[in-house]
Amino acid sequence: MTLRQYVYTTLHPEIYHGYGKRPPFFEGWYYKLVDATEQHRYAIIPGIFISEDQSDHHAFIQVLDGTRGTASYHPYPADQFWAHREKFEVRVGDNYFNERCFSLNIHDEQLTLRGEVLFENRAPFPVSLWSPGIMGWYGWIPFMECYHGVVSLDHTLRGSLQLNGETLTFDQGRGYIEKDWGQNFPSGYVWQQSNHFPTPGTSLSASIAMIPFINTTFPGFIIAFWHHGVLYRFATYTGAQTERLTITDQTVHWRVSDPRYRLEMTSTRATGGLLLAPIRTEMHKRVDETMQASVYVKLTRRDGALLFEGEGRNTALEVHGDLSGLITA
Repeated sequence: MTLRQYVYTTLHPEIYHGYGKRPPFFEGWYYKLVDATEQHRYAIIPGIFISEDQSDHHAFIQVLDGTRGTASYHPYPADQFWAHREKFEVRVGDNYFNERCFSLNIHDEQLTLRGEVLFENRAPFPVSLWSPGIMGWYGWIPFMECYHGVVSLDHTLRGSLQLNGETLTFDQGRGYIEKDWGQNFPSGYVWQQSNHFPTPGTSLSASIAMIPFINTTFPGFIIAFWHHGVLYRFATYTGAQTERLTITDQTVHWRVSDPRYRLEMTSTRATGGLLLAPIRTEMHKRVDETMQASVYVKLTRRDGALLFEGEGRNTALEVHGDLSGLITA
């Protein structure tokens, strides 16, 4: 990869990053869809896995039914994956994806899923030279094990899908888009997302993970809270700190702060579906993701002034792996 390509892809975290990369490498985009009635919750996850064993190369689409708590994995030959080099445009077989819409045409022994959904009134995550996306300046480091990007913090939906003959209408529903790429998922992490708060246009995306970095490992986190057009960032790279993180079978309680604000999140866990996630050799790790969790959020200034308090519904939540390095006493 040339310097120009490296700079361009870093400043466009939404596009495909796999050109010129040596295996192992994976990349996947996560589309969350919740219909207006909040009875239908889905995640559609297209991606590709490039293995050191060429026979394991393949593209894929995962479908998570967040209402039923089931998931299906649909592999495709690697040559059925195509991505534009300079904009977010991806094809997997007869399926098409970008930041404004996707169209699906999946038909195999697991399910038949066809249709198109469009995204309107999107809230893209801001990108700048000094902070190319939600990873901040860490996005410029070329040897991170896993990279993360948020494509749209919140948007409305229009369109429908035909699932095994049943019509799922998403008009006036809400959606969210993010992605991951790199060599391997973290060994332990917590991730949660909701944009179904009492005030429309409010969105939370928060994750904390054990991050390998220059012969050491540290608990790094990135949080974006979008409310009334203002983006509140809490991250390791901003100097924010975790004050408390406790995890039980029922709840995840996480409190962070920086010199100006304090953010408190309490999530109620729920049963989910098993997704495949990458390790260095294959798409193997089975990750339990629910879309039926809830998250109570409280944002205050350090002087105690309340800026937001409310509960997020239809919360996507993953709690996975060795969490001992994340949990505080």
